[in-house]
Formats: sequence, structure tokens, C-alpha cells
Amino acid sequence: MKRRMLGTFGVLLAGAALLAGCGKSSSSSSNSGAKDAKKFPEATATATAKKGGSITIAEESDTPVKGVFLNELSESQYDSDFMEFGNEGLFATDDQYKINNKGAATFKMDRKAKTVTIEVKRGVKWSDGKQVTAKDVEYSYEIIANKASQSTHYTSSLADIVGLAEYHDGKSKKISGIEMPDGENGRKLVLHFKEMKPGMTQSGNGFFWEYAAPYHYLKDVPFSKLQSSDKVRKNPLFFGPYKLSKLVRGQSATWVRNPYYYRGKAKLDKITISVISPNSASQSIKSKKFDMIDVVNSQWKEVKGTKGYNFVAQIPLQYSYMGFKVGKWDKKTGSVKMNKNSKMSNRYLRQAMGYAMNVDEVTQHYTQGLSFRVKTLVPEGFGDFHDKSVKGFPLNIKKANALLDKAGYKKKKGETYRRDPNGNKLTIHLAAMSGSPNQEAIVQNYIQQWKKIGLHVTLTTGRLLEFNSFYDKVKNDDPSVDVFMAAWGLSSEPTQDDLYGPKAPFNFTRFATSENTKLLKEMGSDKAFNHSYRVQKFHEWQQYMQKEAFVIPLTNAYKITAVNSKLVNYSTKPSKLATLWYETGFKK
Repeated sequence: MKRRMLGTFGVLLAGAALLAGCGKSSSSSSNSGAKDAKKFPEATATATAKKGGSITIAEESDTPVKGVFLNELSESQYDSDFMEFGNEGLFATDDQYKINNKGAATFKMDRKAKTVTIEVKRGVKWSDGKQVTAKDVEYSYEIIANKASQSTHYTSSLADIVGLAEYHDGKSKKISGIEMPDGENGRKLVLHFKEMKPGMTQSGNGFFWEYAAPYHYLKDVPFSKLQSSDKVRKNPLFFGPYKLSKLVRGQSATWVRNPYYYRGKAKLDKITISVISPNSASQSIKSKKFDMIDVVNSQWKEVKGTKGYNFVAQIPLQYSYMGFKVGKWDKKTGSVKMNKNSKMSNRYLRQAMGYAMNVDEVTQHYTQGLSFRVKTLVPEGFGDFHDKSVKGFPLNIKKANALLDKAGYKKKKGETYRRDPNGNKLTIHLAAMSGSPNQEAIVQNYIQQWKKIGLHVTLTTGRLLEFNSFYDKVKNDDPSVDVFMAAWGLSSEPTQDDLYGPKAPFNFTRFATSENTKLLKEMGSDKAFNHSYRVQKFHEWQQYMQKEAFVIPLTNAYKITAVNSKLVNYSTKPSKLATLWYETGFKK
């Protein structure tokens, strides 16, 4: 389970339209969508599936899929969705994401020896028939840690592996803390750590990688060329139940059975996933164009009665957020360089922007409760790590104005907008993604909300940005971005280092304070093997992030998927992820 950059933040608001000056209707407090979603199961019926049949799946996006089909280099949810039919990880988990030994590899942790031993099972083969080896697992670390590959997955969390930082810095040619006791062609790998971390038994913990890369296939490609290589972009190898048979670049992918799959023969003959515009999602459901398609939440009323589908619902581990640029990424040191004098460096300015947003109104009024405001950066799905006492940023114009007054953002007589504390005119540039049908209306609504507190906010480039160019600007700290709205698909373990640590490329706001670093360290320290201590530190961090507001959480949403009612064994449960596409098929 990896962290992923999601498409538009409005996917989570699910295309809510907010028109300026619209009156509140009687449906404004309607929660009917959420009531429906709560009734839906997390899975279709479990039954014996017949061998054979083809299915079509919709991928909703207003932008072509980039198509980087290598876990070590891929970053977006769209890539993940396109390759999930072949892209099995090393481990299976239970429903709480605890790693078990039912997957492609076994896992053994020795806290005393500070090791994790991974053994790939005999018969786990790439789709070209070659056994997955220890070297394939080790090679994935080389890809991530080699600077030439420019992987954003290299983090301070992974650098807890002995020798990984030295390899990353070019000081050694091998990663000293990765041992292959039976040689490169063996199946066993031992990882040596500097210190053991409390989340290590959970999938998605970030301290070790949970995938392998086909060394025999990719070894001739220089690290710097991997990302653009046809072996990654056109003809990737996986060891999951399906293999890629046809790709229409950016638009569709067709998968057929992997004849070497270690569990046996997958049920379906063929799976085709195709990009469609979110605008046409409801029409596609009504015309039964696809066997599997996600509902755009603002269109729920139009599709809710459609026959021939079973609706499956879940609240995914994700959230949309607003981030404030307060620094830059320093390529030399591979870390965040915060700028105390940046435009958005004033805490009260950031808080005020949060309190001016009418997120509750937007979500309740226009998605029938299917989207909802989230209050902290650790969602409720993480149980007691989530701090219920943190209130987030509910609409409070009075408080927003008071914060700006206190910080010295004043208006001159006769002016509409406030100036900065030095008396200079202030324009804040906001980057937001295009995508869901009514994204423009949502963003313009927030710009109007900020105008109410005297802040002049304007769109970067004057318009919404498509997914790839949006992240290009955000990742490269483009000076035309002061504030941005994005979304995360989260890992299944709540460790925050990979998103908000000082050495995390995904720390897009570029904030790095000694207090934040201290709290992150405490959350993952040896002391944190004591659960209540770890919970306490998570709560302290959420309260700190609420106060500093470098990142303001916005929304999450129910994800409802329409699944052809003839299909069985499809599930969103964590324990089913490893076997999902092996088992899904048509009812016998």
C-alpha cells in the first residue's frame, strides 16, 4: 500500500457545484447519499466463479494516464489503477492491514537482531516465466535509492535500512544492509535496520518496500532511462494474475491471464480498463457501458436506481487538502528548505484562509452527504491514532477576519483587498486541478469566500490545471504557486514521515520545523512500541498541524462502485486485495 497523488481534490468533493448566491434549498441538510452508502456492502456476493469471460472497467479522468508501470517510479493513482490487474505486491494482509504469510512472500521480523527477513515463495514467477528472486526484491531498493532514477519514493523512512543512504549518496556501489543469504538467484532477503519501528508489522509502513522489480528484464536499462523505457511504459512485467497484452498510450490497457501465475489460472479471460471523462460517468452507468465504474458522487441521484449493477461502497484512506508553499526542495541535500519570509509563512494568514472556507456547506448541499469535511490529517480509519478533539477549520468568517487583523493584514481606505503587514499589495496564487464536472464552480466559490475576508486570491495561469501539469508545478516549486489544492491516497499505516518529513519529496508545502521533525521522530521511536505513547504523539502532531496549518485537510468521500450484478468475489476489504483479481469472475 503506497501513498499516491490523487486526481482533482474535487474527486473527493465529487463534483459538487456551488453557484454564487444560490439559495439554500430544503435538501441542503439531506444526507440521503450517505444513508444509501452505509447500506451498501464492501463486497459483492462470494460464490464459485466460472472460468472465462471479459470485463470492461472505467477510469474517470480528464487527462491521459501517464503510464509509468513500475512501482518504484510510479506516483499517481491513475497508473496504479491501470496496472493493478498484474501488479501484485509481496505481502497479503488481514483486514487491519497487518502483514501475514498468505501472499507471494513470507515476512519475519526480529526486533532484537534489527532485521526483517523476506522470502519469496517458490513458483512465484514473472509473466515471462522467470522465478522472482532475492535480487528482484533488492533491485527495487536500488531503483528507489539511485539518484539517477529520480524516484520520489526515496525517503528518510527507507534510509533506516543500513547502507541505503550511502548508496543514495554515491558513497558505495552496494547497499550493505541488504543481505541475500542464498545468493542473487535465491529467494531469501534479509534487511538490516538502524532501528526498529513500531509500524513495521503493518503493510504500508514505509520502512521497507513491498514490491519487487524484474532485474533480469530491466538490468540493461540505465537508471536514468528507466522512466522513459518501453520496458516500463509499454511492455512491463508483473507476477500478478494478469499480464498486459495491449496498451493504447494514456487511454486504455487490456490484460489477459498470466500463464505463470503462482496461485493458478485467474477466472476472467480478459480485462480492459479505459479512460472516460468524469462528465460522462452517469450516462455510462445508465447505458451499462462498463462492468465496473465508480460513481461520481454529485451524480448519485441520477444513477442510484440503475438495474443490473450491485453497488459496493467504502470510505477509502484518503483526503483532499490545501497546502501552502513555504519553501523549496533542495536537490543537493535531498531535503526541504523552508523560507521564513515566504508569502504564506504567516500562520494566521494560513488559518484565516481555512476558516473562510464553507466546506461543510459545499459537501452537504451538493453530494447528499457522500462527501464530508475532514478535520485532521490522520483520518478516522486509523482508529485511536485519529484525534477526535481536533476540530479542523469549520466556516468562521469572524474568526478569519480577526486573525488577519491581529497579523497586520490591513486594508487601505476604499480598497477591497487587504495588504500584507508591510503595506504591500497582496495577491495569492492558487493552483487547483481540473477534473470533476463542477470543479471550476467549487474553486470560484472558495475564491469568493476569501474575498469576503479581504484576500485577493487568483488562479495560477488564470485557469484550472490538468493533473500532470498541476503536479509538475507543485513538485518543482514553481514560483507561480503560493497555495494549492490536492489529494492523497494514503498508505495503510499511519506513519507520516513520507508525506511531511524534512527529507520527503512528497512534502510539497516544503515546511520543516524542529518541532515537526521531533514529533515525527517520537511517533516512530523505540518508545512508540508502547501503543499508548505512540497514540499520544500522533495526537500531539495533529494538534501541532492544526495550529501551524501548513496543510489544511478538506474532504473525504464515500467511494461507490457500480459492479455488474453477474460478477462475484469482488471486494474492497484489505484481506482480499492480494487475491482480488485472481478470484473476481462471472457467477457459475
